[in-house]
Amino acid sequence: MKAALFEKKTAFQYNKVMKISACIITYNEEDRIEGALESLKDVVDEIIVVDACSTDRTPQILQSHNVKFFQRKWEGYSSQKNFAISQASYPWILSIDADERLSAELRKEILQLKEIEPNVDAFRIKRKNFYLGKWIRHSGWYPDRKVRLFRKEKAHWEGDFVHERLVIKGRIKDLKGEILHYSYRNLSDNVLRIERYSNLSAEKMWREGKRSSYLKIFFLPFFTFLRRFIFQGGFLDGIHGLIISFFSSYYVFLKFAKLYELQRKR
Repeated sequence: MKAALFEKKTAFQYNKVMKISACIITYNEEDRIEGALESLKDVVDEIIVVDACSTDRTPQILQSHNVKFFQRKWEGYSSQKNFAISQASYPWILSIDADERLSAELRKEILQLKEIEPNVDAFRIKRKNFYLGKWIRHSGWYPDRKVRLFRKEKAHWEGDFVHERLVIKGRIKDLKGEILHYSYRNLSDNVLRIERYSNLSAEKMWREGKRSSYLKIFFLPFFTFLRRFIFQGGFLDGIHGLIISFFSSYYVFLKFAKLYELQRKR
């Protein structure tokens, strides 16, 4: 009986409204940032945007909205995101990118969460990717779960080359709603990002002591295509899955070819 009373009292003590700071980093996102801000409306308690000195209208657009706006020289993905978190006023962080939106279901789910203090430290959210006019359901792109809602004191970002990683200390729970990801503006945007990310990946592998070889350059792209298109169901996404699978293999080819180039130079 005493134990039950104690549990009830503890629950009452921690039954408080959940306050959320949304954090976004930007660079030349004038065509997409307003959509991200709109999807956060009435869901979060403040929005922090850290802009890497954009050369388009992104700063002017942001300054016309009710956000905490900072301009900061680019120091890598993790550095920018950790800085954004450090500027947050509230204990919970919702991290999204300028090309992402909260689905209606996710908005409703977060608003329900805000009525009480959750007994977990982070939430993992499915991400649905929109590519060439179609929502992708296979090809290794879905459900693409990411931890994006978390307690400020329980998390930090690591890694500054290509794929930054959120390190969480504590319990994680899955949400049912989705983040809608408008990943590429068009095929040219896809190709440009493959070029940029393959440079960063090759540099990262070099610094980690990894080396390329004929076998890696020849076989790994082939196996990447098979994994995406066959084993991860890319064929079910039709021609979209074929393009995704080909670009995935091309990215692997480029990063190992560029790593080989670094080996010869250095």
